Amino acid sequence: MAQYYPWIVLLHLACAIVFVGAVAFEVFALEALHRRFDVATMQQIEATVMTRVRRYMPFVVLLLFLSGGLLFDLRCDGIRCIGGTRFGGFLLAKAILAFGVLGVFVNAVWVGARGRMNACRFRHTHRIVLVLMAAIVFLAKTMFYL
Repeated sequence: MAQYYPWIVLLHLACAIVFVGAVAFEVFALEALHRRFDVATMQQIEATVMTRVRRYMPFVVLLLFLSGGLLFDLRCDGIRCIGGTRFGGFLLAKAILAFGVLGVFVNAVWVGARGRMNACRFRHTHRIVLVLMAAIVFLAKTMFYL
């Protein structure tokens, strides 16, 4: 399985880029449109965007977590690298944040399926996920250098 490590890293990075990019788009671009369009138009825009995102995002998140789990297993030989090293500490923090993102994501899907996703919850959910993902990216880039 180690021979596939570079491909798994590439898959993981591609999924992370898609996920973080989609959330960043929703926070920075979509939210800015609220000042330019009326409520009915924004509801149509958001519904259209979310319909598209709902088609592929669960698959992207699944691949992101599966590839992350594989990388964790290949890099750390299970859970052995967590204890005692700075790398292990960063990796543990990254995993905790990732499961936090997963929890927020699953909650948003569940709330949306029940028809209880309002504009305020939508906005805050995406902001929380963006902050968590930015922290994960920061840890991912610094864990090899600090």
